[in-house]
Amino acid sequence: MTPTRLIAAACVVLAWLLLCLWAWRRARRHETQQALALQALNPPAPEDSLLVAYASQTGYAESLAAQTAESLRAGGLNVRVASLGQLDLARLGAYRRMLFVVSTYGEGDPPDAAAAFAGQMQQASAATAALAGAHYAVLALGDSEYAQFCGFGHRLNDWMHAQGATPLFDLVEVDNDDAAALRHWQHHLGLLAGRSDLPDWEAPVYESWRLAARVQLNPHSQGGPCYLLTLAPPAGGARPWQAGDIAEIGPRRERGGALQAHREYSIASLPEDGAIQLLVRQMRGADGGLGLGSGWLTHIAHTGDEIDLRVRANRNFHAPADGRPMILVGNGTGLAGLRALIKARRAAGHRRNWLVFGERNAGHDWFCQEEIAAWTSDGTLERVDAVFSRDQPERRYVQHHLREQADAVRAWVDAGAAIYVCGSLQGMAGGVDAALQDILGDERLQAMQHAGRYRRDVY
Repeated sequence: MTPTRLIAAACVVLAWLLLCLWAWRRARRHETQQALALQALNPPAPEDSLLVAYASQTGYAESLAAQTAESLRAGGLNVRVASLGQLDLARLGAYRRMLFVVSTYGEGDPPDAAAAFAGQMQQASAATAALAGAHYAVLALGDSEYAQFCGFGHRLNDWMHAQGATPLFDLVEVDNDDAAALRHWQHHLGLLAGRSDLPDWEAPVYESWRLAARVQLNPHSQGGPCYLLTLAPPAGGARPWQAGDIAEIGPRRERGGALQAHREYSIASLPEDGAIQLLVRQMRGADGGLGLGSGWLTHIAHTGDEIDLRVRANRNFHAPADGRPMILVGNGTGLAGLRALIKARRAAGHRRNWLVFGERNAGHDWFCQEEIAAWTSDGTLERVDAVFSRDQPERRYVQHHLREQADAVRAWVDAGAAIYVCGSLQGMAGGVDAALQDILGDERLQAMQHAGRYRRDVY
């Protein structure tokens, strides 16, 4: 062998040895990190601790879990991060709040590192309700080209529910690395952390819309002022959207000021209306200061000002493609998402629609009353039930009305109805969910959710 070939062979061997050394050191470093993470889980968790658990096949879920923890810590929360493979039911029981960032591998399988935990999920009895009183949320990563899209995330979500835990908010699906879905997750993290200024993980790209009109819908209301906003599209035209989609707004603290972290609002109109309409309630903090998003849209911005906006597809709240009956339940500004769905149903000629709407007082808070009356007259809405909580000595909400109409709810569901809920997560959404469980049974309601017949856009 010539000296040149000997040198080349030696270089190949040396490169291979260096690669082996790098892989060994990387594995040891990962093992050390995992051991330290496991050690950190052993001491009793402080009562206010929030657990962020991940199940990762390629490292992507682990990276998102780290970003999640960073955002929450920026809000002053005490956060622990762990691999799902390091956890069991006893360790989960030490936490009152848990966030899961989990991938699905292949056709609905857990990542390899979470296989042991998945086995524990099969063994744990739902009858024990071991996690009763705990709250959780799931960020499910997947690929919609597979039949079992986000399958493991859905299994984990169902299992947590069966163990008695209550969702902090609905499961968020991410198709590959869909930036819009991740922004929605970040939106919820900001609400959890109580911070309106958490920066977006990815620099926003907005279109320039124009505030064409702003009308207060509830003068003299006991609640905060609520406005119907009309936003005219950019000069070059707008991208199409569907009923159920979300408008992400880039708010500013002053006219001409810097953009702040985005805010989300259900779109209350269709592209055929020629504009995006929003229902926005003016919010104030404990110090009396205006909320970031609502303050910008309802007070700071003037009619004619440019509004930074991008549309986020929200396929989980799109209207059914067929003419099946629909029960639409919402309160307050949650009417926005329901209004767009009713418009879409009307345009498609689907008329078996039942609206259940709740607010404070009929005299001041019957949003879009004339429009809804017209839809009742022309047959778009087969039934409308309005529930006003402050118009009688005892507070009544939409969930109370559903319980009173249990036979009608069952009849509509027996006829194939889908149930769509839009509005506040606290109070209304949980109360409606509990009422529907009592009316239909938990197993049937869960089956409807899996079949896409029970959908929520709650915040």
